[in-house]
Amino acid sequence: MLSTVLASGFFWRAILAGSFLAIACGLLGVFLVWRQEAMITHGLSHVAFAGIALGLVLNFLPLMVSLIVCVLGSLYILKLKQQTKLPGETALAILSSAGMALAIFLVSLRMNFGVELMGYLFGDILAISPVEVWLSIVLALMVTVLILINYHQLLYMTFDRETALVAGVKADRLDKILVMLMAITVVLGLRIVGLLLVSALTVVPAASALQLARSFRQALILSTIFSLISILAGIALAYLVNLPASASIVFLSLIIFLATLGGKRLSPALKK
Repeated sequence: MLSTVLASGFFWRAILAGSFLAIACGLLGVFLVWRQEAMITHGLSHVAFAGIALGLVLNFLPLMVSLIVCVLGSLYILKLKQQTKLPGETALAILSSAGMALAIFLVSLRMNFGVELMGYLFGDILAISPVEVWLSIVLALMVTVLILINYHQLLYMTFDRETALVAGVKADRLDKILVMLMAITVVLGLRIVGLLLVSALTVVPAASALQLARSFRQALILSTIFSLISILAGIALAYLVNLPASASIVFLSLIIFLATLGGKRLSPALKK
């Protein structure tokens, strides 16, 4: 059985897509958690689901339609935050509700694609296509290059945005790039863990890393490692024990988080 799994193309597509998506999630998640914007992935997942439903209704490349809709939605969230007095969470809640309402409306127009929608709701690693693998690779490269080139600017605006603006950091432009990359990450994550759990891909590994890290750079590295372990071990466990990959990945992420939380609390006691 194991040899059959290892010889299957869909298994390696899941491994490749999961690995590169883990890199993107691990890196972006630290910025989101530190800036207290972790819930943006939850809101964007609803917008992405509306894009999937629209693509299915139009019978035209649901993944591509969802990418476009989600990226536009992410930019609109920023616009609402910047041009109104609404707090970020309020703007996010409005767009999230609108996205889910649109998805439900579109689904009601055609009831014959329930199976495809279930794959996006709960994840379906068997359905990962070569296109999604390549998109995951490109996404991971874009996120990595962005952080390497703009590390100090991103760090500056994350800790003190107002001072960064005064110092000439183009925070608005970097915000747009970050949120667009996050939107792409959410859409690609739907296949692996589904709409209901996609926010855990970015939030939990980052939260685990911040329990142990002594610097922001260390947090980025640890978050990426935890994300890779969760996704790769979760996919392997799903194949070996016949469990849902989405649940396996998130449970492993939570186990790592609880371990880091416990380790942080035990550390002072051990030093005494």
